[in-house]
This record gives sequence, structure tokens and C-alpha cells, in this order.
Amino acid sequence: MDYTKVKLPSHVAIIVDGNGRWATNRGLSRSDGHKEGFLNLKNLTKYIFNRGITHISAYLFSTENFKRSKAEVAYIMSLLTDKLKEILVFCHEEKIKAVFSGRLENLSDKVINTMDKIVNETKDYEGKTFNMCFGYGSHAEIIDAAKKIVNDVNNGKLNIDKLDEEMFNKYLYQELPPVDLLIRTGGEQRLSNFMLWQLSYAELYFTKTYFPDFKENDFDKAIIEYSRRDRRFGGIDYEN
Repeated sequence: MDYTKVKLPSHVAIIVDGNGRWATNRGLSRSDGHKEGFLNLKNLTKYIFNRGITHISAYLFSTENFKRSKAEVAYIMSLLTDKLKEILVFCHEEKIKAVFSGRLENLSDKVINTMDKIVNETKDYEGKTFNMCFGYGSHAEIIDAAKKIVNDVNNGKLNIDKLDEEMFNKYLYQELPPVDLLIRTGGEQRLSNFMLWQLSYAELYFTKTYFPDFKENDFDKAIIEYSRRDRRFGGIDYEN
């Protein structure tokens, strides 16, 4: 596909869904599905950035996902621990700035320290930002932002009358541009508590394809659909 002839989003968000069902349908364990999903995410991220898109946010594990079986949660945590070093190498190879969004209380010190290392070593890269949402929930993010705002107001660091949407965005886990396009794989058609503030005017694209099977040509289809959308942000195009 010729990406010079389509309208591109700046910020693409992906709800990574269907790894477990992909594996079950093949007689594999759900753990195998998560492993395959990670490999696909790595390949797809490289492809998306190389198309000229500057920000990717991936919903990898929600606060609600901790309710899953102990065995599955333990495997995902183990996979994350094993793959963080690979993520660091990948980000250096592709000159990607990596950030993480989510609460940390359910993560091990080893994971947190490795995340910090990745963030610090890639913080100076420009033009490509990969936001990995792990232990993330949008309600939690907004509550945490509100607490930080109250703390700054009480300490005289913020005049509450100066608080606007732009300022509020600075108190979220990451200061990112609004999401232009949300892609959800796996067949579900809901937001599942993902980046509700940032998604306020995003275009939504749902596909039944499970994430491990969502390849470059599937992403191209999403971009073609996005390019057809008329984004008015609440206004009216009187010329049409």
C-alpha cells in the first residue's frame, strides 16, 4: 500500500485481544497464545513506525486482568520479565522511545527496575514513542491524576483556576497526543477501560481477527478505513 496517498493518524492505540482464544482454537495453551502475541506485537510495531506513525499505545494487561487464573497471570508476568531485555534491544535498534503506563503495585521489583532502565536508556529518542500499558486501567489513571492535582494545589504548586484540559493531560501517566485511531482485535466491540480521556475523539476500528493473526495487511486495511473517515471533532463541514 502507498502510504503517501492516505491520511495517516499520528497516534494509534491497539487493544491487544484474542491471544488466548487464538491458542485454544489451535489446541495450544493460552500461554502459547500470549507468547505468539508478543512476537506479533514486536513485528507490527516496527511496521507501523516505519509507515510514518509517531505514537503507538498498546493495551497489554489491564488492572482487571489480574482476576484471571493465577497460572495465567503468573505466566504473563514471567513472559514480561523474560521479554523486557528483548524490548530494550528492539527499542535501541529501531530508535524508539519506550514508556510504560499503569500502576506498579502488582509488579515485582525486578520488573519495575527493568522498566525504569528501558525508559531511561531510550528517553532521548525522537519521532517514535511506544507506550506499553501494563497493569493499566483508565479509571485508575484519571483517579491518580486527580490525586496528583489535589496534592499540587494543596502545596501551592498549582492554581486550580488554571486547570484546563491541556494541563490535566500533563497529570496522566504519560503526556501523549490524543489517540487518532483505536484498533481492537479479537471481535469484541468495547473500550474495556482503555485510555478513555485520550480516546475522546478517536476513530474506532474493530476486527474479529485474533491479535496473533493481525498482520501488516490487516493494519493497512485499518488505515484505509481511517483515511475514509470524516473527522470533524464536533464541527460541521459546510462545504459538503
